[in-house]
Amino acid sequence: MDDARIKLLIDRAEISDVQLRYATGLDFRDWSIFRSCFADEIEVDFTSLFGGAPRTVSADRWTESARKTVSGLAATQHMITNHVITVEGDRAKCVAHVQAQHYLPNDKGDSTQTMGGYYTNHFIRTPAGWKISACKLTLTWTTGNWHIFSLARDRLKAQGG
Repeated sequence: MDDARIKLLIDRAEISDVQLRYATGLDFRDWSIFRSCFADEIEVDFTSLFGGAPRTVSADRWTESARKTVSGLAATQHMITNHVITVEGDRAKCVAHVQAQHYLPNDKGDSTQTMGGYYTNHFIRTPAGWKISACKLTLTWTTGNWHIFSLARDRLKAQGG
């Protein structure tokens, strides 16, 4: 195998690892792991979930937003699979399926909310490794109780978070 093919395999493995750290950071509430996935400034497009328009934010702000969204939930499980990765020099793209389960027992309805779709993430190579420079979620289906997110925000506030 030539050096270029070996380098491509290593790049693909490292990019896949970033995708997995993203999910692990969310689910274990390990915000340093989650933050390590991103360039200092990122373009985020979660318009299929929240509406609005894509925006550019600092990775620190994005991490804090994720913390406030999921920390009040009892548990989450983000499965990011089927990584289709293309690498062009120091830039790359990964399209990957996601299924995200959110769990919070409550007396206002179902305890779960699940969504499915795919991420289209763009990466840049940095001295610290591959980092997400743009993150787009395309939601294709959802089921369950959306109300658990507002209950989770209330729960986090009550905990002082």
